[in-house]
Amino acid sequence: MAWLMDNLATIILSLALVAIVVLIIRKQIRDRLAGRTSCGCGCENCASRGLCHPDKVGKDGPKTG
Repeated sequence: MAWLMDNLATIILSLALVAIVVLIIRKQIRDRLAGRTSCGCGCENCASRGLCHPDKVGKDGPKTG
């Protein structure tokens, strides 16, 4: 019990950091499933568009529309 009390601040801070990381990962997964990108900008002129949206880029280039 003494060890727990001596390290209580470290334990609480660690749990808070783990919770923040879990919430960030959860938001990233939800955004990805909803089709949102992580960069926050449009994909029209992005050089890496084929990496994020491989189904929209064929051998003739990106699909329009």
